[in-house]
Amino acid sequence: MLSERFYTVQDGRIVITAPQASHFAKEIAGDFNPIHDPDARRFCVPGDLLFAIVVGRFGLSENMTFRFRNLLGAEIPLEFRETGDNTIEVCDEAGKVYLEVSRSGAVIQDEQVIDDFTRAYVAASGKNFPHTLKPLMESHGVMFNPDRPMVMYESMSVAINKQDNLQPDLELNKADLEVAGKRGNVTLSYHLMSDGSSVGEVSKRLMLGGLREYCPEAMAGIVEEFYRLKARGTRLGMENAD
Repeated sequence: MLSERFYTVQDGRIVITAPQASHFAKEIAGDFNPIHDPDARRFCVPGDLLFAIVVGRFGLSENMTFRFRNLLGAEIPLEFRETGDNTIEVCDEAGKVYLEVSRSGAVIQDEQVIDDFTRAYVAASGKNFPHTLKPLMESHGVMFNPDRPMVMYESMSVAINKQDNLQPDLELNKADLEVAGKRGNVTLSYHLMSDGSSVGEVSKRLMLGGLREYCPEAMAGIVEEFYRLKARGTRLGMENAD
């Protein structure tokens, strides 16, 4: 499974190191947010990696909702617990829940389909900024703090209408932003495609913090820094491969 490269199992619990999480963010998701750099002061594991591990271990259900409860730091031993009400909880030894998953319907266990779906989903996530969020914020005249951009992953849901011969790909359908003071709630809706036809829907919710008036010059600087980090990450990845 794709996700197995990005964690280890210790005493029956899953442990994600900072380098593993950072590698996933850059290589699989195309996410170069500095918060996922191993030496970041406020480092956190990408939510998409937890998503990938869940579907890799439990399969891809016909209907699934993922709710992210807390940010996860590096090297915290995790339990993936199934409850009797079709719920999966990802928690630490103290019982703190980081991710809650509800599911129903038939379950896809085909490893190739799960890997393909995971790659398609996290690739779409990697395009959130600047491709989707920048024009969305600009159209509403707001932006996050350029010195401390806050983009929090709140939830995602998937509904699959067809499971046979699934060749998953995601196509952005709609992007909405609701502004409430210094907070913004973003909803991204995707068509789940297979062989040119829509076979389901995927929805993702993000929270933007510290909103302020949109400044083209400041946003240009953020975008420039994003592509600088992306170029640096790509270069380092090529060097490591050599």
